[in-house]
Amino acid sequence: MVSLVNTVYSIRLSSNANPLRNQRLAPKPSCVSLNRRRLVVRATETDTEKVGAKAPDKAPAGSGSSINQILGIKGAKQETDKWKIRVQLTKPVTWPPLVWGVVCGAAASGNFHWTLEDVAKAVVCMIMSGPCLTGYTQTINDWYDREIDAINEPYRPIPSGAISEDEVITQIWVLLLGGLGLAGLLDVWAGHNFPVIFYLALGGSLLSYIYSAPPLKLKQNGWIGNFALGASYISLPWWAGQALFGTLTPDIIVLTLLYSIAGLGIAIVNDFKSVEGDRKMGLQSLPVAFGSETAKWICVGAIDITQISVAGYLLGLGKPLYASALLGLIVPQVFFQFKYFLKDPVKYDVKYQASAQPFLILGLLVTALATSH
Repeated sequence: MVSLVNTVYSIRLSSNANPLRNQRLAPKPSCVSLNRRRLVVRATETDTEKVGAKAPDKAPAGSGSSINQILGIKGAKQETDKWKIRVQLTKPVTWPPLVWGVVCGAAASGNFHWTLEDVAKAVVCMIMSGPCLTGYTQTINDWYDREIDAINEPYRPIPSGAISEDEVITQIWVLLLGGLGLAGLLDVWAGHNFPVIFYLALGGSLLSYIYSAPPLKLKQNGWIGNFALGASYISLPWWAGQALFGTLTPDIIVLTLLYSIAGLGIAIVNDFKSVEGDRKMGLQSLPVAFGSETAKWICVGAIDITQISVAGYLLGLGKPLYASALLGLIVPQVFFQFKYFLKDPVKYDVKYQASAQPFLILGLLVTALATSH
């Protein structure tokens, strides 16, 4: 849910913004000076390159897509329209996993009905988890990663100066408070005595902050950071959807946290393109710590072994049809791993994610339906 967000299914699900990795910041939002000025970031350890005070006139070679710009992925067209830049910072390409997580939670509750009220509740929960809290997560992540992006992707809105410091900080607060406000509204709407959705949203927002911001900056550790991201994209939105329509049970909490190991694998996908900047900034992503070849196999292993284990769990519950369906959805994922990702995780990251991840997402719904109470 949430950024919960990441409520959680960012964890980076695009080449540039996989649900599962893009999230960052530097001083606390409340401590940042609100002097109206353009942000200028100098690429660390580089004497010859300076990111100017205004956006470059041209995007990097091979880029320039308006669609990529609005989705918040690489190859984006350079924009001067502030609202388009604001949308780009929220990386809409990372919203669908969170939205789908809410669907899975609603399905697992066993209490969702196709009535106007239930659909309206679900839509509000999706807006909270996707545009608001995932948007908050992605914006704060880009803020704290501005120095790394100045090395890896200097044309991104913040390091290029396309949006001012004041505007970024304002966006962070508006999205955060908007998401928390919707969470409180959902608790009232659902008649909760304890505001479980609000606290899930609050916890997910705190997780997003410590993932990106010092001194903890969880993303500095490839294992902890990627698991936190995976949990944000898988567990949190599921929990929010299930709590909204039913009861969040301990077995579902454990199952979704274990499923988040697959989210860890998804998050690693986006680490390969940032190796140079991560190494210079001292971030121990798995490709930096283990090398790209080993990290590739850790990535696919985390995704495949997790799903196979969940299929075994469903079989143990006496639900062989659901277990077989989940196993069937793993097969095309493995095919695309060999076809794209294992060949070149940087060149084919977008193709791999677009091809393989829909089957992972469908597997989540199969699991949710199998565990429906």
